[in-house]
Amino acid sequence: MTAAPPGTPLRRYGAEGLRLVAVTAAYYGSAELGLEQELVRGQVTPFWPPTGIALVALMLWGLRMWPAVAVGAFVVNVTLGPSILPVLAIAAGNTIAPICACLLLRRAGFRPALDRLQDALALVFLGALGGMVISATIGTGVLVAAGALPAGEFWATWSVWWTGDAMGVLFIAPLLLAARSARLPRGSPVLRGAEALLLLGGTATITLVATHSSVDLLFLVVPFLIWAAFRFQLLGAAPCALTASIVAITAGAVGSGPFAGQDLLGKMVILQAFNGTVALTALLLSAVITERNQTLQALQEACDDLTEALTQLAPDRPLTTLPPRPDPTPARTNGGPTHRTSDDA
Repeated sequence: MTAAPPGTPLRRYGAEGLRLVAVTAAYYGSAELGLEQELVRGQVTPFWPPTGIALVALMLWGLRMWPAVAVGAFVVNVTLGPSILPVLAIAAGNTIAPICACLLLRRAGFRPALDRLQDALALVFLGALGGMVISATIGTGVLVAAGALPAGEFWATWSVWWTGDAMGVLFIAPLLLAARSARLPRGSPVLRGAEALLLLGGTATITLVATHSSVDLLFLVVPFLIWAAFRFQLLGAAPCALTASIVAITAGAVGSGPFAGQDLLGKMVILQAFNGTVALTALLLSAVITERNQTLQALQEACDDLTEALTQLAPDRPLTTLPPRPDPTPARTNGGPTHRTSDDA
């Protein structure tokens, strides 16, 4: 029996430690970005990227990543208050929610490649909408119980919290999962790169115009998402969707365009209806197109295998040369059908 190379456990634990530190740092950094657009009490935001990062880390590296999520959530919330016990409860809710979402996705047979429609639907309904109910309920309930939030604002705050966590999953998780399988484009990489940049720039520009116009033009973003999904699938659609969402959230925070004159609930309805449409269009359409492409590839491979098998069965006969097809119409004379004789044969 060969002994394990010296230092192997140390390298393994070192790599695990680096992953934990990386997840914690990414959680904290993305949380600080999300808090830039807070709408309630300086800590409830309509877009919470850490949930997407936490879910992806748990799916790819296992549930043992939960301490990194817990530490990141605690460090973020301890600076926001209100006191240590509510902070611990909120951090626990922010940790339990992605863990439950990860377990639900595993139960549903989720594949991180997101190359099937059922995977996209599972991420939407189990990972985002279902799993994030936990963090929103615990967090909002703790704020009310601690006296940091009036009881009458529970549902408005809960809706912001829940949709913020859900949007973090719908926008960040697909982007990270697509990035891990990114490959250099075939054919003309310069042209493909230029097309991708044009898509990103066009999406940002049209969203900026739509969110600063008194006319409702938000629907103009959808064609860019369809274009990105058809040409680049999730790898192109996810960045475009994230760009559109960030621009819209910024406009909602300052109350411009369609968000002008709206109260918190009105802003949330418009903003999250837009974000939900953008996320679902990018995610579901990309999954459908990817699944179709894989089906076409499988059919092509099956045809190639069949052609090779037929070639091996009849190596001397080209596949393009087919035997003459017999004429189904019997020969006729003036008196009716003729019968072959031995001389005719």
